[in-house]
Amino acid sequence: MYDLTAAKALALWAALHLVLLLLLSGRVVRLRRRHRVAIGDAGVPELTAAQRAFGNAAEYIGPTLGGLAALVLVNAPALLIHGVGALFFAGRVLHGYGMSQTVQPGRGRVLGMMLTYTALIALVASLVVYLI
Repeated sequence: MYDLTAAKALALWAALHLVLLLLLSGRVVRLRRRHRVAIGDAGVPELTAAQRAFGNAAEYIGPTLGGLAALVLVNAPALLIHGVGALFFAGRVLHGYGMSQTVQPGRGRVLGMMLTYTALIALVASLVVYLI
């Protein structure tokens, strides 16, 4: 069986990442309404950036949560799941913020991707260690 504390850690990070997706999606919806755009970005740079910030988050969050779930299944400690989850979440928040800046690439965007990749590397390494 798996560690209930680790499962709760996973649930926390899943919930926080879903909230982030909702916030990023809400920004897209607000910009679509403001610029009266039903589909696509109509060439509005701010909307294009908001869509990519949401899309990028959606592309990374699902697989990473799957990896964190795999850590739960191999009985990794909750502290490891919290560490990777927090690092990844910080990266996604910074990236989303950086994507909203007018000067690109924004510092938040670059730092966010660095933290995201660091979390992903830590996740992969942890999975390999727990499989050995």
